[in-house]
Amino acid sequence: MKKRILPIATLAIASIALAGCSNGSGNSNGGGSGEIDTLTIQAPYLSTSAPKADNAVETALEEEIGTKLDITWVPNASYDDKTNITLAGDNVPHVMVVQGKSPGFVKNAEAGAFWELTDYLADYPNLATTLPEVQEASSINGKVYGIFRARDTMRTSVMVRADWLKNVGLEMPKTTEDLFEVAKAFTEKDPDGNGKDDTYGLIIPSWPGAIGTNSPYDVIETWYGAGNRYTERDGEIIPNFDTDEWLDAVDFEKSLIDGGYVNPDFATFDSAKWNEPFLNGKGGIIIDVHSRAASLMNLLKDIEPDNWQNMVDFTGNLVGPDGEMHALPTTGYSGFITIPKAQVRTEEQLRQVLSILNEMNSPEAGKILNNGLEGETYTLDGDLAVAVDDAPEDLKNAVASLSQLGMNVTGFQGYLPKQATEVEQAAYDKRKEIEASDYEKAVVDPAAPYVSDTYVAKGAQIDLIVSDARLKYLAGQISKDDLTSEIARWHAEGGDAVIAELNELAAADK
Repeated sequence: MKKRILPIATLAIASIALAGCSNGSGNSNGGGSGEIDTLTIQAPYLSTSAPKADNAVETALEEEIGTKLDITWVPNASYDDKTNITLAGDNVPHVMVVQGKSPGFVKNAEAGAFWELTDYLADYPNLATTLPEVQEASSINGKVYGIFRARDTMRTSVMVRADWLKNVGLEMPKTTEDLFEVAKAFTEKDPDGNGKDDTYGLIIPSWPGAIGTNSPYDVIETWYGAGNRYTERDGEIIPNFDTDEWLDAVDFEKSLIDGGYVNPDFATFDSAKWNEPFLNGKGGIIIDVHSRAASLMNLLKDIEPDNWQNMVDFTGNLVGPDGEMHALPTTGYSGFITIPKAQVRTEEQLRQVLSILNEMNSPEAGKILNNGLEGETYTLDGDLAVAVDDAPEDLKNAVASLSQLGMNVTGFQGYLPKQATEVEQAAYDKRKEIEASDYEKAVVDPAAPYVSDTYVAKGAQIDLIVSDARLKYLAGQISKDDLTSEIARWHAEGGDAVIAELNELAAADK
């Protein structure tokens, strides 16, 4: 076992309130002062049941980091409600997973409920991120109130029925123009060879359809050079729908729809059924995340056991009409590991907690968090992890849940999974290569770090003005002039205030 953090002198208790709570009981020393022998944590679990207390995986993690853990597991579906209850109560943990920059979290953070970590993280080698742009995006107006939980930054992919592509004599698309040609051919050239006019190119669901949700529309608009939700023009942050490139992209989307190269029910098609037209031979192109390609391959194993290996191909972001690639990334994180001041009351205790979290983000601990126990939940094939299918369910639950504490801010700390077949392994390796290559062309949202008060109050409502107008224009229900009039209404109903606040915050952060 690693040596525990050395005791520190008894500390005066600071009376820092957290959203109405005052005594912050719950650590092993009973008063929020002194050495932290047991780190208390609140975190969500996504498995069917919470991990059992003192399970073997958690015990191994405790031995690796040299600290006992006391984790309160909360079902993911009710996690936000539980977070609010916890913050309003008297039993606040040392460490808390917060799942995003909700208005409540922003308000509490700026009111001093959580430790600001901006000037601390560089002192801890496993917490000093190698992804500064993600840390900036996860900040609140440039201030870091939590250690972000890293996720794949580059996930955009174009998935294509490879057998159809061969039948129509085309190659995988590299540009938006190529995408149009493939979609057209899949609609007009009988790609399945059944002699019927019963196929189309691009499959688009009704959700996600809001602005800035990485929908197929958002992806194409970024490819056209409109930016990533927001963009910077002449030194000012503006929404991407204020650009000519965005309007050009929407016209491109409309030309696909008007040509019949998109599923005709795109405005109402259930996203839960997104795979079905691809699998049953109705549609041939999906723009979504890379992992969907693996899902499609796996599903096709049962549907087409003799030919599934030849039915799916994929690529990453496409080159736009300006001849450049503008790759759409995710934010690169999923919530944060935060440290409430109600429980961690002094800087000395803060540094204890950060030291423990630093150990938890080490490569050694990362293998436990992400893979579990070698020989029990996984075995190694070279540098790849092979899941033990008949591992006890409680250990599987423990790994799935403990991974929610993984920060990976210096890169993934664990073993990548070995795929089921050579075909799928080659596809997975290709996916990782594309992610790395596309990341070099990533278009960062310049507004991501900043929280506009007006946007918090009414942003979701006014954004619907634009997303609804976009959908109506694509469906032929309104004119181009109507679309631009609706964008002007977004500005009038709060958008101008949002833009002004974002630019003021960005200027203060420089």
